[in-house]
Amino acid sequence: MDPGVQLVAKKKRRRRGNASPYLLIGPGGLWLLVFFIVPLFFMLSVSLQTGDIYQGFSNTWRFANYTDAISQYHVQFVRSLIFGTIATLATLVVSYPLAYWIAFRGGRHKTTYLLIMLLPFFVSFVIRTLAWQFILSDNGIVLGTLKSWHLLPQSFHVLATPVAVISGIAYNFLPFMALPIYVALERIDRSVVEAARDLYATNRKVFTKVILPLSIPGVFAGVLLTFVPAVGDYLNAQILGGTNTTMIGNIIQQEYLVQFHYPTAAALSFVLMIGLVIGIVLYARVLGTRQIEEYV
Repeated sequence: MDPGVQLVAKKKRRRRGNASPYLLIGPGGLWLLVFFIVPLFFMLSVSLQTGDIYQGFSNTWRFANYTDAISQYHVQFVRSLIFGTIATLATLVVSYPLAYWIAFRGGRHKTTYLLIMLLPFFVSFVIRTLAWQFILSDNGIVLGTLKSWHLLPQSFHVLATPVAVISGIAYNFLPFMALPIYVALERIDRSVVEAARDLYATNRKVFTKVILPLSIPGVFAGVLLTFVPAVGDYLNAQILGGTNTTMIGNIIQQEYLVQFHYPTAAALSFVLMIGLVIGIVLYARVLGTRQIEEYV
């Protein structure tokens, strides 16, 4: 074959090889562009507008929408962060022992245990929250029984309190914490654990010096996947909460769909997103994220 033809064919193969990664990420990149980047720009534009639903909105580059939204709803912002943090810690406390037991003690029934853990979450999010409302109601299966046994006063209630909202959030987002931790624990090389025991390490030392550090990427992913939607959640606060447990997600929903204050709602959404991004970056720098993509 002519050397010139070989050179041309080699260049074509090199171009195809260089273009392959971009072709592979093309569909995902297009999806993000259409359903994330473009709506984000539209929302940014709306957040800088003025007007009302009757006379229409116009872009006046009113950055005061952001300061007004923060000053008016800073209480709900702080409350959402507190509720999200507590719910995330609660799911971590429950999920880690559960995932640890399945990974190290589940044996050949690991898949069955995982299915049992996930089975309630095949039901709609709304139905699960309504069921939680029934359980926590004043005369429900729990409180009603305890009151009939005179273990609780008749005036005792849980609904419309922070406890009810945080409990609902923690329950609904439990798999988002448990599954990444389970994957991290399952990937730990058992020979490393056995080596630590062969070196006369106690069970506590094995856990604190071997298992826990190796499972940190899973904990990171679980916290990330739980905290972000927990802070922005509004359904649990709507169904299980009251006027004193309103979260920022409830405010955004009301401003968009009830009050039709689109610029305020868009500004609140951007402030929430930026706050979460800053928090995630700081959290990532503390723990490190080199292996996070393996668990998300």
